[in-house]
Order: sequence, then C-alpha cells, then structure tokens
Amino acid sequence: MATEGRGQEPRGPPTGRRGEGVGGSGVSLRSAGARPPFLPDLTVGYSTCHWCHMMEEECFRCPAIGRILSDHFVSIKVDREERPDVDKVYMAFVQTTSSGGGWPMSVWLTPSLQPFLGGTYFPPEDGVSHIGFRTILLRVLEQWKHNRTSLLENAQRLTEALQARLKMAAGAREEPPPAEEVSDHCFRQLADAYDEEYGGFGNAPKFPSPVNITFLLTYWAQRRSLSEGSQALHMALHTLKMVAHGGIRDHVGQGFHHYSTDQGWNVPHFEKMLSDQGQLAVVYAKAFQVSGDQFFADVARGILLYVSRDLSHKSGGFFSAEDADSFPDAGSSRRKEGAFYVWSAAEIQRLLPEPIVDATEPLTLGQIICHHYGVKETGNVSPTQDLNGELQGQNVLTAHYSLELTAARYGLGVEPLRALLATGQKYLFEVRSQRPRPRLDTKMLAAWNGLMISGFARAGAILGQEDLVQRAISGATFLQRHLSDPGSGRLLRCCYVGHDQAVEASSQPIWGFPEDYACVIQALLDVYEASGDTAWLEWALQLQSTQDRLFWDPQSGGYFCSDPEDPYLPLCLKDDQDGAEPSANSVSASNLLRIVGFSDRRDWKDECVQLLAAFSGRLLRAPVALPELVRVLATHQQSLKQVVICGDPQARDTQALLRTVHSVFVPNRVLIQANSKSSGFLFRQLPFLASLSQWEGEATAYVWENDACSLPITSPRVLRKFLQK
Repeated sequence: MATEGRGQEPRGPPTGRRGEGVGGSGVSLRSAGARPPFLPDLTVGYSTCHWCHMMEEECFRCPAIGRILSDHFVSIKVDREERPDVDKVYMAFVQTTSSGGGWPMSVWLTPSLQPFLGGTYFPPEDGVSHIGFRTILLRVLEQWKHNRTSLLENAQRLTEALQARLKMAAGAREEPPPAEEVSDHCFRQLADAYDEEYGGFGNAPKFPSPVNITFLLTYWAQRRSLSEGSQALHMALHTLKMVAHGGIRDHVGQGFHHYSTDQGWNVPHFEKMLSDQGQLAVVYAKAFQVSGDQFFADVARGILLYVSRDLSHKSGGFFSAEDADSFPDAGSSRRKEGAFYVWSAAEIQRLLPEPIVDATEPLTLGQIICHHYGVKETGNVSPTQDLNGELQGQNVLTAHYSLELTAARYGLGVEPLRALLATGQKYLFEVRSQRPRPRLDTKMLAAWNGLMISGFARAGAILGQEDLVQRAISGATFLQRHLSDPGSGRLLRCCYVGHDQAVEASSQPIWGFPEDYACVIQALLDVYEASGDTAWLEWALQLQSTQDRLFWDPQSGGYFCSDPEDPYLPLCLKDDQDGAEPSANSVSASNLLRIVGFSDRRDWKDECVQLLAAFSGRLLRAPVALPELVRVLATHQQSLKQVVICGDPQARDTQALLRTVHSVFVPNRVLIQANSKSSGFLFRQLPFLASLSQWEGEATAYVWENDACSLPITSPRVLRKFLQK
C-alpha cells in the first residue's frame, strides 16, 4: 500500500497540460531507450500536490541539477493521473525496495526500462537525515560508468523477483473464499485500527476512506441483529460525522480536502480531488438512507454544490482537482499552502461585526463564528502541522461544538443559530471569492468523471432530487461525446480544456485503462437506475464486453492494470488495493454482479466468480486491503434481489414506488424499470419480465430472488417492509 507523502504526506510533481512545461509528460517512455548511453530518469506525480511543487522549485529549476540531467539522463515526467499504468508498475518497485511509497516518485531505469533505484521526495542537497537529489544523480552516474554490467544484472533480477512475488501474492483458488470468514476478518482489522475518539482508522495522516465506510454499512445491513453489526454502523456514522465537522471539510465553500494531517481531522492537506468528492457524496447519501439524519443529506448536497460550481465544465464534464497552494493576495509572488482557505481571528471579527440582539450577553456574529469553528487569536494550527511555517497565526474552520452546545453557550435557539452560521458562511464565501484561487487542474479523466457521475446519480436518487440526476445524465453524455471512440467502442483516458474553453483530446490520445472502464460502467448503471433510460444500460453492457476483450486474464481471472501485450512496461500487474479510490478489480466485480441482475448473462456471473477467486489469497490474508472487494464477495454469496417496477415512469404511483426503493439501503439489489419505452432492450435481456404487469392498473413492484417472485406490491409501505427484511 502506498504511503502518501513526506512523512506520510501525499505529494506529486506539477504537470503541464499534454506535456507542456517542466512538469508535463515531456519525453515518452517509448523513446526513453532510444539513446543507450543515457539513463532514463523517471519522475511520476500529479498536478495539485504541495510536495511536487517543492521538488519542482528546488530540484528541476536548479541550474546545477538541470545540467546533470541534460548531459547524462533522459528525463521523463509522467502525470500519474494520465498514465496510472506507469505509476503502478514503478510504484510497486519502490514499495518493494524501500520503506514506503508516495509522490513525487523518482525511479532510475536501465535503457530497457527496468528499474534499479527509486524513492519519493528528494531535496536538492544532502541533509543530516536525508540524501540529496544531486548526490543520487552523481552516484547513479558513477555506477553506470564503472559497474554497468552488475547494475544491469541487478535490475533484471529485481524485475524477475518482483514479478514472481506478485504472482505468489495472488494466491488464487478455484472458488472464492468463504464470505462470512473474510467479512468478519475485515471487520476485525478495521475495528482494531478504529479511532474511538475521532473516528477513522489509524493515526495521522488520516483519509476519509469511503471504501471502508461502504463496507461497514454493508456489514451492518447483513448483521443487523448482532452486536458486531451495531458496532460497524457506529464506526461508519461516527467517522462520517467527525470528518464532516473537521477542517478537512470546507465549511465555507463545501466539498472536502484530500486528507487530514492530524488525528482529529482539523488541519487538512488543502488539495481538493474530484475522486474524493464523488465517493463521499455517495457514502454521505447512503448514511442518510440508513439513519434518516438530515445532517448527512446536507453534507452530500454541499459536496455536489461545490462540484457543480467549481469543478464543472459547460460540456458536462468534471475537472480533476484544485491545488493545495495559492497566492495569499494579488500582490504575492509565492504561493502558500492553504492560503485560499485560512483566516485570522481579527479578519473574521472585522468582517462580521453585526450584533446579535437575542443573545444573553453582548455578542457579534464574528464572535459566534470564531467560537463555533475553533478560531483562536494566535491561530489554531500547531507548528507540527505546519512544516513550512506558512500557516502561522491562521485558522482552519473546524466545527468544535455541536449546534446545541453553541446555542446553549449564548442563550440562542438551535434554528436561529443555524441561520446565523449560514449568514456568516455566506459572507465569508463572498469575501474569499475575491482572493486568488488555487490552480485548477482542468484535465478531465474518464474514471474520475465516472465516480462523480455516480455521486450525482446515487445521491440524486436517494435524496429525491431530479436536478442532481439530470446533472449525472449530462456527465454521462459528456463521456459519450468526448471520452468514447465511436469507431472502436473504446474509452479514452482523458481530455482537456483548450484556451478557448473547448474540450480537446490529447495530440497523442491515451486509451482508457481498466479503472476507466470500471468507473464509467458503474456510473452508467447508476444513471440507469436513477433515470430508467435503458440507453445507458445498453452502453454499460457494451463497455463491459470491451473491457473483457482488452484486459481480462483468461488464465487466472481478474483484470490487468494495462494492456498485457504492452512491450514498454517491464511488469504486468493486477490492482489489488482499495485505497483513496477503489481498485479497478473491485469495482469491476461489483459491476459484473449488477450486470447479471440486468442481463441474466451466465458468462458474466462466472467471470465475477473467477475474479473473486483470483484474489482469494489477498482476501484471506489481508481483507482490509480490499474492503470494496470484500463487500462484493459478501453480496455475491447472498441472493440478488431484482426489484422490478412496472408502470408509467411519469405517473405518481410509479414515482412513489421508485422513491421507496431508493430510500432503503439494500446492498444486494438492482432496480429494473419495466415500462413500454424500455421493454425492447430489457425484455431481450430478461425474458421473465414478459410475465409481469401492472396489478389492476396500478404501478406494481415485484421482487425476484432465488428464481422466485414475490406477489405484486402496489403499496410503498408494504414494499419498504419487504425490502427491509
């Protein structure tokens, strides 16, 4: 598992658009071996991370280091978000041969692209506890000049050993492992790492980890009557509340930062990633579905508001991220981490001087904001959380108190306080909008767009908001227009925004990877269930066939991370880690299971079984590394519920049944809307639909399970009880 960043902090080199500038792709991997006397020096990272900007400034813009690189190396700069296949291969090497991994990642390669040395962030010169980038370059050159044969032989041995280790780690069996055993093991591992006080798992840095929350909610749903089920639900909901109260959430502009530098979620690393927003929108909507607590629904709406406002293009696509760094003011020449988001106590007091007339003591709106959000005169960021000294005297807004406690402190009602906080947030947002914004990564990735479309579709369906579902549809339309090749039926990895704000493909198109297919297929299934339009379902099935043709391993099962015939990568890997994003294999297993419910295709059911079996060794030894795949395994070994709604999709009684289905958390169900408009495609996939019809002219629900069908259900209340069994 990659540990992200300096002292566990994520990082990545600045990347220019389509190879422009020092951080762009520059030299392709295909040309790296073209000049044998020169060694490939590979740097992999991503555009929005603080530590990549640091390495760019310190190393890549240093004239002395630049001369060494120009004279002796082929320098390759790769955006890990454009080329996840390259990142995974060389990250596997770095993790195996060093104490961890992260970005920016530097790897030195032989002319045949086999790695022999690698690591993460390097400062330019030697220090007390670290070696400098310049020293490493000189030592590599020395070895290449005087010990070349040994270096090449060592690189070959390392590559072969890594390939053998990866094959052994899979530990595939003929059948998937027992779901109950694996699920219980995964739950115990999460419970052991659970932070009882602040929620989440492990120590700092802490990530929200939506895959863990989704697993815990499913675990609860399958063990509601057991103490372990209650514990899992508490862990999930408590974590989500603590994360939403913390500074990792942007309380002024909404949305979430990537991770917290401290255990209590107070001080974030300030980059905002699209992939986080999409997943968190789904889990907060599910938390509302499970608990009925409006707080979770409000958080989900806030995420989608932020994405609609700040990460959306007029074409319907979604941008990748906003930077952690920004200029403190218009006259600044140097960006600082978090400058756009932080506040001084004096600034808030000056901006919000309005007196509160109903309070039990003299009070201003600024004082309420400062108290509720933990703002201090000296700043609320400790030196240990501010490694570069850029946040001294500043405050990250963190909800330190509940609404009830703050209201009681000042003799106010909860609802009046809620309105006051909203007024203060709105004004701070207007003021903040005048600050220099963080840099926006306008690259649009198929996989991340898929995650975000799922966020809008699922949250829109659960919250009953048609406008959110329509935003999901416009995102799916964008994918079809700009990230799908009509001739081959293949997906493209990414596209960009040109200078005239038009969407442009790369000059050298990058074909989609398994994660692109997995996340886009998932999104299309979600859009179908939210909208009932079978065109999205039909495209999803077509893409599943394409993904199988390009990436499926017919011998051992599962999907490769890249084209297994690619001669330019020294290893062919399978993704077996659900981290900040779920792995392509985990999402694909879920997709296959759902598609069986929509198509009754036996070959795809067998494929799902093969995929789960392919990772049996990993699932048995360390299920916590694959919580999403564990969730799918548990769902697979339950019986699938096919919920069929027969009726005019615009009719009120049909809408009432659909709202009921979306409002109940049922991990092992698919929703099928069988109406006259969808009958052609769906009836070809599922012939049993021909036997179902509306009962006495009313919209009717049927639940198929274990090849048996329920009696017709026309009452939303009865349907809810049936689904909650």
